[in-house]
Amino acid sequence: MVYISDYTLEQFIKEDIPYIDLTTLTLDIAGQKGRITFECREDAVICGTEEVIRLCQKLNVNPINYLPSGTRVAPHTIVAEAEGNAENLHMVWKVAQNILEYTSGIATRTASILAQARKVNPSIALVTTRKVFPGTKELAIKAVIAGGGLPHRLGLSESILIFEQHLNFLGGWDKLVRKIDSLKAQNCEKKIIVEVTNTDEAIKLTQAGIDGVQFDKMPWKELQAAVRELRNINPNILILAAGGINEANAADYAQTGVNALVTSAAYFGKPVDYGVNIVRI
Repeated sequence: MVYISDYTLEQFIKEDIPYIDLTTLTLDIAGQKGRITFECREDAVICGTEEVIRLCQKLNVNPINYLPSGTRVAPHTIVAEAEGNAENLHMVWKVAQNILEYTSGIATRTASILAQARKVNPSIALVTTRKVFPGTKELAIKAVIAGGGLPHRLGLSESILIFEQHLNFLGGWDKLVRKIDSLKAQNCEKKIIVEVTNTDEAIKLTQAGIDGVQFDKMPWKELQAAVRELRNINPNILILAAGGINEANAADYAQTGVNALVTSAAYFGKPVDYGVNIVRI
């Protein structure tokens, strides 16, 4: 799936434990053996268990078992267990729980949006935007993939997506249309995608040979008609729908015939509820 570096995990640990665990030290319980269990309390697609296991190993806690990211679970499912000394178990606890709760939330929302879309269009893809909270991108992308989606763009270096803001410097739509052939020749391994807000813009670009268009915030019924027009010009053009797409309207947009839904909705919402239990053994 996605590799989360040792450096990233160690930063998470250091953020929560900058020096010592003062509570455990004060109680003088170090060295006592215990077990930690992470229980998912609701229906969810879980994520982050591999990172939890690696956190355990870094903090001298011995993993017993875990369920892999992407597993759909029922309420009260134990997703990971480990054993170790009391002081190490308490260091693992909150860092691991935070990873599980937030990434499982993203994975579950991704799966839910995709499920609604595929009720009407089994082949449609769901891709998520770059609107992640800074510093959380690796985990967010892993969670999206665990939920059945893919990233729309991993970064500006990866793909060519032309926005109106670019055209303000280029000189407008006509200048872009005249550059399409040279752009495609220069970037022969990449698709040239342009974001549009109306059908006329999309038709002009399609006629000029653009690889794909991304419709932003177009009502789904209007988009459905636009897709038919574009497919008549080029049956193979890539068409994306973006802007305000979520679980409530994913099925509407999926039935328009677009290739993929572009959304940020998977990132925003409540975490999945996890219970953590630490007992002496």
